Parts: sequence; C-alpha cells; structure tokens
Amino acid sequence: MTTSIKRVLIYRLGSLGDTLIALPALHLVARAFPDAERRMLTNFPVNVKAPPAAAILENSGLVHGFFRYAVGTRSPRELLSLWWQLFRWRPTVLVYLGGRRGVESARRDAAFFRACGIKRLIGISTTEEMQQNLWDEKEQALEPEGARLTRNIAELGDARLDDPASWDLHLTEGEHARAAEALTLVAGRPLIAVSVGTKVQSKDWGRENWRALLARIAALYPGYALALSGAPEESEASEFAAEGWRQASSEPVVNLCGVLTPRQSAAAFARARIFIGHDSGPMHLAAAVQTPCVAIFAARNKPRVWFPYGRQHRVVYHKTDCWGCGLETCVVERKRCLTSITVEEVVGEVRAILG
Repeated sequence: MTTSIKRVLIYRLGSLGDTLIALPALHLVARAFPDAERRMLTNFPVNVKAPPAAAILENSGLVHGFFRYAVGTRSPRELLSLWWQLFRWRPTVLVYLGGRRGVESARRDAAFFRACGIKRLIGISTTEEMQQNLWDEKEQALEPEGARLTRNIAELGDARLDDPASWDLHLTEGEHARAAEALTLVAGRPLIAVSVGTKVQSKDWGRENWRALLARIAALYPGYALALSGAPEESEASEFAAEGWRQASSEPVVNLCGVLTPRQSAAAFARARIFIGHDSGPMHLAAAVQTPCVAIFAARNKPRVWFPYGRQHRVVYHKTDCWGCGLETCVVERKRCLTSITVEEVVGEVRAILG
C-alpha cells in the first residue's frame, strides 16, 4: 500500500526547463504517494543563469525538501557524504526521472541507490526504449521529453499530460500579488510577454532580430503593452530589443529581468495573452501556466522533444541537414538553422494566436 510509504526520493537533474517538463511526473508521484515525505535529489546549477529546482518547486507541495550534489563528481568524499545523507534519511522508494545519459550510467545509478538501502526503484532507464523518445505514429513525431519521463514511471498510474492541472505550479496568492505589483505600469492593457535571453549560444536568435520583431508587433497591436523577462544579465539585451517597440508604439514597456523569482515570473506570464521567446526556461514557465507560446527553436535538438507542451503553442523550427547536433556553441554552420528564421515567419505565428 502506498499509504504506508513514508519517504520517497525523486531523482531529477537540470535547471529551469528540465524541472518544468517533469511537472506531470511530479504530480503523478504526489498522487501515488500522498502521505509520504517526498524529497528530490538534484544538482547544483552549473550555469549562473540557471535557477535551481528549488526555485521552481518551493511552495508547490510537490516536493518537501532537497538533496544536492555536483554532477560528474568523482570525489570519494563527496559521494560518501551523499550516500550517508540518503542512507540516514532511509527512503523506501526511489522515483527515477533521469535524463538520457545512457544505459550504463542508469545501471550505475541503480547500484548506488540500492547501496543507500532503497528497496523499490521505479523508472530506472536501464533499457534503450526507456532512454529514447519513441516515435509517435499519430503525431508523426518523437514523443515529448515529459511524455518519456511519465512513460517510464507508468506503474504509478496515468500522468494526465493533457490536463492543465498536471502542469500546475500551485502559485501562491503572494506570488500572484508580487507579479501584479511588478506589472502596475501596464495594468489594464492586454499584455505581450517576451524573453530574449538564453544561456546557450546556439539557441540565440540575435538581438537585431528581436528588435525588429518587437517593432513589427508593436505596430500590429496598438493598445498592447510589453513585459520583458529574464535573468539580471539579460536586462541590457532586453532593453536593446525594446527600443524597437518604443519606436513603433507609445504603449508602456516593463523590464522584469532580475526583478521577479521564477515562480513570480510564471504568475506574470499567466497575465499575458502570449509569450514569445527562445527554447528556454521562461518559455516552459509560460507553457506551464497555459499561456500560448511562440517559440523560436534551433535545430540542435530533434523536433517536438523539447517543444512547449500543448496544442495552443506555435513553434518555429527549421530542420537543416545538421539537425539534432546537440551543440551548445555553433561555429562551423553559424547557426543557420536559427538565423534562417525570419522576423516575418515569427510575426505570422504571433498573428495565428492573437489574430
């Protein structure tokens, strides 16, 4: 009986986007073990722009605490310390939401968790089928990463991927109030939310493109206001892009870069008619609160795997012959999968949502 299980350890690495696409899996775990204390084993952020999982899941009720370690560590002292923390906490069940790091890596993880005294392991991806995003015949595309994660823990039940409740961050009244306060300048106007930043060079569409895009959108949608969001270091690039808007519209602009927490940013996105951005954490935040997204994707990943989940979104993706490269920095091809995307293409997708 799951009601007799007192402690559940959830294994999930990554930052903002990685945490958000796992929301349906986390909701499923919460339904399967409602009376258990659920803690997450995750990593310290490897990039200053990447918020930790706790910044997304605090106040959500989906997890109650965290264990952290440095990914890739070979330090016997650090591994022994982690083993002791987990062994002392004595979880009964492990729910494994690991990325696609290979079968051998998953087997090593399984051996470590068994050494921690955990009797029941769920979702350990020790087969190629569990590691890979499967082909969806109905959609004629690969399954989304969130669907792969929930498929691997299907013994816990139906993850209800298409139910908005499965993506619910359980934002608090205080978080909604802080978002409303930050958006005071644009209150009463329909809102367009934009994030021009990305922590990966190969995903960056370019500041000149963003500036031209915002000029076009401002001219097309008089009466709308603009909210920019991102990390503190993305504020200057956001201001550069916003000049395009200001040249075409007298409607207000609010720059929220570094002003709100990730959860407060989600509350702000929930007030927008549309979100426009790169393949990024803020895009997944907007999708989680069911705001329609126009997402500009490089072809470094295969189509659909990391797209925002839901049919209300529009994705601009050019499938070049080097697609699926996985590069974080693209020099040889000069990001042609991304730089070939035109401002007018993106405008067309915005119009498909806003009319």
